[in-house]
Amino acid sequence: MLSKGEVLVSLVLVLLAATISSSMRDCLRGKPFLGLLGVLTICIANVTAAGIFFISDGKFNSTLLGIPFFAMGHGTKGVFELLAGWRRTRENLPFKERVADAFADVMVCYTMTSSLYIITFGMGASPFTNIESVKIFCQSMCVAILVNYFYVFSFYGSCLVFAGQLEQNRYHSVFCCKIPSAEYLDRQPTWFKTMMSDGHDLSTHHDSVPYQNHFIQHFLREHYTEWITNTYVKPFVVILYLIYASFSFMGCLQISDGSNIVNLLASNSPSVSYAVTQQKYFSNYSPVIGFYIYEPIEYWNSTVQEHLKTLSHGFNKISWMDNFFHYLRVVNISASTKSDFINILKGSFLRSPEYQHFTEDIIFSKNRNTDEYDIIASRMYLVARTTEKKREEVVELLEKLRPLMLINSIKFIAFNPTFVFMDRYSSSVISPILTSGFSVLTILILTFFLVINPLGNFWLVLTVTSVELGVLGLMTLWNVGMDSISILCLIYTLNFAMDHCAPHLYTFVLATEHTRTQCIKLALEEHGAAILQNTSCFVIGIMPLVFVPSNLTYTLFKCSLLTAGCTLLHCFVILPVFLTFFPPSKKRHKKKKRAKRKEREREREREREREEIECIEVRENPDHVTNV
Repeated sequence: MLSKGEVLVSLVLVLLAATISSSMRDCLRGKPFLGLLGVLTICIANVTAAGIFFISDGKFNSTLLGIPFFAMGHGTKGVFELLAGWRRTRENLPFKERVADAFADVMVCYTMTSSLYIITFGMGASPFTNIESVKIFCQSMCVAILVNYFYVFSFYGSCLVFAGQLEQNRYHSVFCCKIPSAEYLDRQPTWFKTMMSDGHDLSTHHDSVPYQNHFIQHFLREHYTEWITNTYVKPFVVILYLIYASFSFMGCLQISDGSNIVNLLASNSPSVSYAVTQQKYFSNYSPVIGFYIYEPIEYWNSTVQEHLKTLSHGFNKISWMDNFFHYLRVVNISASTKSDFINILKGSFLRSPEYQHFTEDIIFSKNRNTDEYDIIASRMYLVARTTEKKREEVVELLEKLRPLMLINSIKFIAFNPTFVFMDRYSSSVISPILTSGFSVLTILILTFFLVINPLGNFWLVLTVTSVELGVLGLMTLWNVGMDSISILCLIYTLNFAMDHCAPHLYTFVLATEHTRTQCIKLALEEHGAAILQNTSCFVIGIMPLVFVPSNLTYTLFKCSLLTAGCTLLHCFVILPVFLTFFPPSKKRHKKKKRAKRKEREREREREREREEIECIEVRENPDHVTNV
């Protein structure tokens, strides 16, 4: 598990990244403390959610390790979007109106994505999921998302109001002191002007809005948007997506279950060394299966003996019965009756030094009425030959033995500790795919009910599906099996992609610019900074997982990194290119603008005609004007 030091290092790095990414050279409009307070808001919300979980008799398991990271990935997105929404407001408005505009611009989308988080993780807590640890995780995640939403809406909203009031009163964003006038600053040294500058000398004709001086927005506006929309770049992006889709499809065809016990152990434990050595050198045999007969049967009866041989056919056996019948043949004795069988077994066979180790395999019980001994239970051990596909064959063997336990006339149990994991994960390959597919279908239905734009909804579902299949395929190629952690990451991938792609897509769809390229540039300028800030904080936050000697944390790190990478690829590379030559078209906006322009011209002509008529009336009736 994560040590305290690794958690603290992760938290410090995320706080540092959020603070730096929220800063500006402008000491008035920079908001480093809002980035810092945003991360602290999510941390407090996670602690609150954990308290609610444990108060309600929740029990900790290893899968709950991912909740702080997943909740951080969603909560900080709302924080940075609110900060970006504040930058988009007009500076000449009172700070209360600016806060209201920022909330109106951001909280609708944040509310929608939070609702989708709760819906999809609610499905993970439903009977569709056949793994109990996944259900517990999804229930806890729903609570964490709900608490995060209220903390962002209330506590962080209050911080934004306070920061807005400081900005309106021209207080320094770091030192909280009054910013001197421009005349006073011009008489001060350079270092003082650098620390106390409010950006009055930084605005040029290119940057008419001071908030556009934010280094991420400046990079996106001046460099990246021009490069990604370049005609010569687009063919390479299409080729890149074809490569991405090919590898994803290839990985989806190789999905494997996560039933390897090694994945559930600490990577530096002796058990892992034993399991790896056993699989490397002695993998030709299945695990030793205990065959337990738990009711009295007539072992001396030849029919029962043949029945037991049939059940154990095809196995290598370590059986007291085989050794006992071999002993009878060697000493040339017959044991066809109960008394002979029990007497020879108990009085002669089990007392021989070479057969004494079978004493623990047979349970005798003395009959009080007849003073005779009965065999009430016994056991033997079975080992099957396997090939390279050992786990698949063990699962198949388990599926064959289970029906026999239920319908056979001899009551027996076949068991090995490995069966616990084989039984749990034998169907886990299909379950996450069905759950994820049903989640995509639900998101499709919900987004179409919003009726923002049919093509925008279609693009959103298509993008989320592409990200989901990409993560699924690439994690398979990265040797990640379908265990409980990877299932949770797949459910989270749906929401993470939705969280980042939805504002980006809908800004493009609803933009009223003349061309698609201009609409793409607008979408990247408005939401690109928040996406980059949140993704960088999310990746930095999961970095300590690499140093934890546990395969569960390795799986969490790999899946989370792929989720962030695939989402970033779609938001900044694939969508900006594909949306420039696929529907929705922007011609209707041109038509609307032309119609509005014509309508304005008509209104102007009507006003001119009215003015001319009034002038004529005044000239004809000057006395009337005087009387008035």
